[in-house]
Amino acid sequence: MTNIRNLLTKVQESKPLVHHITNYVTVTDCANITLGIGASPVMADSVYEVADIAGIASAVVINIGTLNERTVESMLVAGKAANARGIPVVFDPVGAGASKYRNETTAKLLKEIKIDVLRGNISEIRFIAGLSSETKGVDAADNDRTDIENAGQIAKNLSQKLGCVVSISGAIDIISNGDKIAYVDNGHTMLGNLTGTGCMCSSLVGSFCGANKDNVYESAIITQLCMGIAGEIAYEKAGSLGNGSFHEALHDSISLMNSETIEKRAKYREE
Repeated sequence: MTNIRNLLTKVQESKPLVHHITNYVTVTDCANITLGIGASPVMADSVYEVADIAGIASAVVINIGTLNERTVESMLVAGKAANARGIPVVFDPVGAGASKYRNETTAKLLKEIKIDVLRGNISEIRFIAGLSSETKGVDAADNDRTDIENAGQIAKNLSQKLGCVVSISGAIDIISNGDKIAYVDNGHTMLGNLTGTGCMCSSLVGSFCGANKDNVYESAIITQLCMGIAGEIAYEKAGSLGNGSFHEALHDSISLMNSETIEKRAKYREE
């Protein structure tokens, strides 16, 4: 746990610049969650500047939630610029499996960009792994959620295949680097009532990877710990008041997160 605790300290001390090409539904939440954890967001998506921005960033986050031809080109340019400089790239394949265009774009990004962390829900990850899956748009299908141990093996196998860390968000979050599998049991069901909690997780992964480039696996673990613990604290403080108050309390909880809180409340195992 000591090493994972130190990852947060490095974010807060170094304030990494996290370049997002993300979806317009959740862009403000992604920017604010990045600021809350101690990093600095930039939300540039014009093809005319993304190579420059990616080149000075500490991490690049690519999110295909609101997919269009203009930003796909920008994602490819930014990802390749980051690869050329050894800058970590986080890919959130929102809705993979839902449409032919989304599926083709996901395959193209995975083929042409070296991804450091692939972070999605179980339905998206099952689809990318070439397994049968259902889709509910951007949400995980109910039938895909249940088999946790099998999901751990899926994450491990896909990590080995793609050569990147695979992180699956769900009731129990699963992270694998192709060797180890971590299971994070923090969180609250109210997180599922807010749009963008997955996108925010991707921003947090980018923040941690940007400050801890040699520890992307641990960065993915601490991301899920922070989001899960923040969800628990937000529910305790404001859950009874409804989604709006819970949303505000979630951002508050991330901005007040510290190593002591993580160590006290973390619930995870590794195999």
